[in-house]
Amino acid sequence: METTITEIGDRVFRLSTYLPEVAPPAGFTMNQFLVDADEPLLFHCGPRAMFPLVAEALANIRPVESLRWISFGHIESDECGAMNQWLAAAPDAEVAFNPLGCDVSVNDLADRPPRIVAPDEILDLGDRRVRMLPTPHVPHNWEAQVLYEEVTGTLLCGDLLSQLDGRVATTEDDIVDAAITADDAFGATGLTPSTAPTLRALADLDPKVLAIMHGSSLVGGDPAGQLRRLADVYETRLEAATSGGR
Repeated sequence: METTITEIGDRVFRLSTYLPEVAPPAGFTMNQFLVDADEPLLFHCGPRAMFPLVAEALANIRPVESLRWISFGHIESDECGAMNQWLAAAPDAEVAFNPLGCDVSVNDLADRPPRIVAPDEILDLGDRRVRMLPTPHVPHNWEAQVLYEEVTGTLLCGDLLSQLDGRVATTEDDIVDAAITADDAFGATGLTPSTAPTLRALADLDPKVLAIMHGSSLVGGDPAGQLRRLADVYETRLEAATSGGR
């Protein structure tokens, strides 16, 4: 395995590790994102076993110990398994997470107390501004959240729009069909009345980049339109499920 580095936006870096043995034959990517700001933020920690690889890659951009903030989309090993390893390597870093996630998990799991970030609150990174947006059960987990970096227009999506393979770092193509294929394979998205409205609210931010944890990131290619199309797909599926398929 190796972790590759791609700058997907102005000082926003994708750290990607391709895992061919996961979901063969296409394989799967595990992606972390570094917002290289005055107060650098890492989004996604990766699993514990991958920490040495990802930390080595990040050190090519800036010293690991300079990290100030650590965050992730929800509580799952690929999102936060290495959280405490990053905290140990970066002594000034704090985990930034929403109140619900802190109450139900992070307060207990993290080796240092987290910074509780209220819904819609701005985390000031100095020359960048990150807004915390709770997305409960979208695509899954009660405490789910995404972050929106306002200066570059980068939406740090977590598991939203996950795709199989994803070795191509960025694309302008439509990724909705690939995301639905992956979702059908994994069954990871919970269909609720809030699924489509949550996606449409994210589209209303008019993001320029979708930084996606599993798969290729969308740079250009109408990110807002693709989020709305995904919302339409899930809305149609929910209507079919609740009407008994009629």
